Amino acid sequence: MAKSPAGAGFRCTECGWQSAKWSGRCGECQAWGTVQEAVLPRVARGARAGASGGIRSALHSAAPASTTPIPIRLVDATDATARPTGMDELDRVLGGGLVPGAVLLLAGEPGVGKSTLLLEAGALVAESGPVLYVTGEESAAQVRLRADRIGAVSEQLFLAAETDLDVVLGHIGHVQPRLLIIDSVQTIAAAGVEGVPGGVTQVREVAAALTAVAKERSLTTILVGHVTKDGSVAGPRTLEHLVDVVLHFDGDRHSQLRMVRAVKNRYGPTDEVGCFDLGEYGLIGLPDPSGLFVSQHREPVPGTCVTVTLEGRRPLPAEVQALVGFSALEVPRRTTSGLDGNRVGMVLAVLQRRAGIKLGKQDVYAATVGGVRLTEPSVDLAVAVALASSAANLSVPHGVVAIGEVGLAGEVRRVAGLPRRIAEAERMGFRRVIVPAASGAPLERADGLSHLMQVQEVEDIRQALSAVLGADP
Repeated sequence: MAKSPAGAGFRCTECGWQSAKWSGRCGECQAWGTVQEAVLPRVARGARAGASGGIRSALHSAAPASTTPIPIRLVDATDATARPTGMDELDRVLGGGLVPGAVLLLAGEPGVGKSTLLLEAGALVAESGPVLYVTGEESAAQVRLRADRIGAVSEQLFLAAETDLDVVLGHIGHVQPRLLIIDSVQTIAAAGVEGVPGGVTQVREVAAALTAVAKERSLTTILVGHVTKDGSVAGPRTLEHLVDVVLHFDGDRHSQLRMVRAVKNRYGPTDEVGCFDLGEYGLIGLPDPSGLFVSQHREPVPGTCVTVTLEGRRPLPAEVQALVGFSALEVPRRTTSGLDGNRVGMVLAVLQRRAGIKLGKQDVYAATVGGVRLTEPSVDLAVAVALASSAANLSVPHGVVAIGEVGLAGEVRRVAGLPRRIAEAERMGFRRVIVPAASGAPLERADGLSHLMQVQEVEDIRQALSAVLGADP
């Protein structure tokens, strides 16, 4: 390989890692074939050479500043106030609404409803100002059909089917929108930039150009991004660093529930979750999704237990169901749906070793109700109770909730946000909750004058099963 000229370095196109020498593998993200030669800026070359004269000449040749630094207390922050979109669940996640000049990245699997969500939000924002919706994946007629179906037609909502960056920038100058939606950033191509649309170089340059325009015009911009097989945002990692807010829109393909989560948010919290119901006529916000993940039984059924999980700051009651039966196979089945299979396997091992429940030759099926996915450790106790209930053919009494993390020693550990979980369980009509010992939860919570929540603390899995099922397994 020829020796690189002075002042040239090598940079990873995936994560931005820099090196003085070329290597086939990035030293930061461990990606192969992403390290390319890049000429360093003039100031960097002078600094690397270590010549004081070169640094002084670089400082003298610096461009004049367009603004003068002022004390931070004199900066007017009113222009950066969030403006509500009209969708309460989306505003909850954003921290109040859209901030002028902010760049948002909305990622999600194909068909989850990203375009529907943004089309509805764009129509609502268009009631107070022009909105430009740029689609690179569909034709204008296809987007219009969806808008008619979900009732997202507005006089101030402008639609353009374009994939060229220069043309998109021209539309921005013509429409002067207050909100720009790009669906999606992987379909936009910049002239004069190497690579195919959706490639690392193209995505980075397009996102950088749109971000610069957003900051210059105080234009709120929403970019739709694709996701990889593991659920992360496709494209270079620098894309997530360029934007101000990263939202994930997900949901089970077989369920109508959709959730918006903030992974990164410079203007609000990252622990809020917005819930939507995806129907024939678009997305409907669910301000109170409690009860969607709990089935209704006339009589107690063995193998079911209710818990309360936290989605961000929002407590959600959810039901865990388990079915245990004799296996005719040499290797019994272990099947889960909506639960972490590794944690279910750990709970099974704890039940066998610490509680004396023999499940080694039993088929085990564990699932959640309503398509919700529960990965929080606080679900462990409900999973253990449901498995023990099914194995012993004993029903969990009505109105009982189990909350707690199960350790390998059989202990029941404390979890975060317990008072909030108990309050939600009480609001949903549950009257008894099993919680870890020394959790700081009140033993009794009064609700008005007639209702009373009984809080029972347990130290280990044996005490929990005895308290719920009425007998030591």
